[in-house]
Amino acid sequence: MRLELEAKSFGAQQILGPLRLTLGRGERVAILGPSGVGKSTLLRILLGLDRDWTGLREAPERLVAVFQEPLLLPWRDATANVAIAAGCDRATARAWIARVGLAGHESHYPRQLSLGQQRRLALARAFAARPDILLMDEPFASLDAETAARMVALTDALLRAEGAGLLIVTHDPDEAVALGARPLHLAGRPARLQKD
Repeated sequence: MRLELEAKSFGAQQILGPLRLTLGRGERVAILGPSGVGKSTLLRILLGLDRDWTGLREAPERLVAVFQEPLLLPWRDATANVAIAAGCDRATARAWIARVGLAGHESHYPRQLSLGQQRRLALARAFAARPDILLMDEPFASLDAETAARMVALTDALLRAEGAGLLIVTHDPDEAVALGARPLHLAGRPARLQKD
């Protein structure tokens, strides 16, 4: 994945300044910065969801995102939530559900799962899609410390096993360290990436 961003503005206000970012399979980067600096805007550009900016973006075919909210289909059970979004068969979906520690929950609906379980299901869905690069937008926010630590360890283990690259947006530098991600700080007006 490669981004050479010249500028991103909302109206007359430039939010992101010139920045360059490259990331390949197996590499890990954490984007850190205060609220409102433009981290989620940068992530939307990387995902191809925001096309109103100036510059160049090259992305792998299998770019998958995990957001702060699990974004599950409430009318579908856990297996269908993975299979439909990842485009895999039900057996593969069930295997991924087991890998994230949710064996026995395959027929549960999102409302029957705790927030931590919903986050694990979202992670199963992401990895079932076999990403080259996994983009995560504060995926462990609003979890208690113990659950967040388990989720970070699970994410690290799945990344190692699958060889996917990672770009995580987070407020927590400890998450970056635990995931072995190279920290980059987004700061300034317009915001630019700065090495730690």
